[in-house]
Amino acid sequence: MHDKHSPRGLSSATVSRELITRKPGATAREHVLGYRGFRFGARQPRCRLLVPDGVVKVMLGFGEPIRIADAVDPRQCVTGTSMINGLRATATLGEHTGQLSGVTVMLTPIAAFRFFGMPMAELAERNLDPADLLGREAGRLLCRLSECRDWTSRFALLDGVFAARAQAGPECAPEVVWTWRRLGRTHGRIRVGDLAAETGWSRRRLERRFREQVGLPPKQFAQVLRLQEALRLQDGGLPWAEAAALAGYYDQAHFTRAFKDRVGCTPGRFGTRRASSKPGDPLDFLPDQVTSVLLAE
Repeated sequence: MHDKHSPRGLSSATVSRELITRKPGATAREHVLGYRGFRFGARQPRCRLLVPDGVVKVMLGFGEPIRIADAVDPRQCVTGTSMINGLRATATLGEHTGQLSGVTVMLTPIAAFRFFGMPMAELAERNLDPADLLGREAGRLLCRLSECRDWTSRFALLDGVFAARAQAGPECAPEVVWTWRRLGRTHGRIRVGDLAAETGWSRRRLERRFREQVGLPPKQFAQVLRLQEALRLQDGGLPWAEAAALAGYYDQAHFTRAFKDRVGCTPGRFGTRRASSKPGDPLDFLPDQVTSVLLAE
């Protein structure tokens, strides 16, 4: 099934699986981490576990919907063709019929604040229809994407749209931007009190402004980054215990508890799923992060 926005070149009769990843052009490079064009034409449902990654995603879909549920509390779920996924502290489960196409835009939370012009705390832990935030502009963008003849022209269109909106949006406080970058450079291994002292703000003020402009409190955001660092190190070949220690966890028990609280399964089960993935399966949204594992196809 394809709706009125189904773009040219994405017919399920011509391609069974297509995945195109692209870095943004020069005009959007400051705001967009990357694009991911996709089309799946499988005949069976797919289910993917998506771990917290510190990235805001805008999925503009065509045709069949996707169901997103919290991996820790599956009762929290939402279904839609297009979605804006705010920062999360826990993993989600993404399920669809196997017939799925569209494009995902990966944004830093700083860029998302400028693009949407709203407190990121209102988007955190939520999956919203783009029309809820962009109004009629969301539908117009889908129509314009549907008229593009290839991925290159779709990505170029998105470059212009995201760069223009981000330039016109509100700027983050320099102290928030500095804190976000410092957390990234240290992979979350720095105390919030130390961050506050270095910015010259009180801890309470930093926590309030950071949550407003990034989405999560700085401590929670740091926990997501530490989890990502452990996943990256393990994916690079280190044993879980060594990866956890280097990422700043006290011991293996501490890491296992934190992992289950965030992801909904043990590290060992997650690693087994990663290892059993089919060759060429597009696991991750960004090349330097561990973002998902396929559970069923």
